[in-house]
Amino acid sequence: MTSSAYKIRVKNAASKNTVPTLENGDKLTQAEFERRYDAMPHLKKADLIEGIVYMASPLRITQHGEPHAAIIGWLMLYKASTPGVQLGDNCTVRLDADNEPQPDALLRIEVGGQSKISEDGYVEGAPELIAEIAASSVSIDTHEKLKVYRRNQVQEYIVWRFQDGELDWFRLAQGNYILLESNSQGIIKSEVFPGLWLDKQALLAGNLARVIEILQQGLTTIEHQNKVLIEKDRK
Repeated sequence: MTSSAYKIRVKNAASKNTVPTLENGDKLTQAEFERRYDAMPHLKKADLIEGIVYMASPLRITQHGEPHAAIIGWLMLYKASTPGVQLGDNCTVRLDADNEPQPDALLRIEVGGQSKISEDGYVEGAPELIAEIAASSVSIDTHEKLKVYRRNQVQEYIVWRFQDGELDWFRLAQGNYILLESNSQGIIKSEVFPGLWLDKQALLAGNLARVIEILQQGLTTIEHQNKVLIEKDRK
């Protein structure tokens, strides 16, 4: 075999073993999506929604990074006082054969909840709560993802529509999402996680001290204290 023929053969073999890159708009199976994603360690964010790949644009601190941090901080404070729940930041979730999103935040019930942790460390099934920061992704977050989360029984879905200056908190009821409304004090209360309270307007205004104050009030309620006791008895 000549030197040039050998080089061509080696090059062809290498091409066959090369994993194709993940691209926006690719239509893939879940297995192929994971194979390509795993082969791109530099890639930090990608969703498979109804079999289509969606990859995030570069994220701006004002429109995404800071709101994301605020949601994670709020949920982290809840987790710190609430045994039996697990908080995830940008975790891949295997929902079904065509849907593997990577939500900005999730909160799941560890024992007796809807989801489980697979042997390779992924969330499988629907977490009880998912939160998304919708800036450049507002269309998919409020349409395709909403339908997928509803169909897969995500019990509560929070969408912070940053550019609209609005936050929607949906609750699954009889197969449909309904909006949870603020009470007369301006507080939204989770119906799945006792004590998870939010002053929506304070969050939108960047008044995190008020957000923390209201959450702490929720954590002192009888409902939350009962949950803590139940989890302690379980252990």
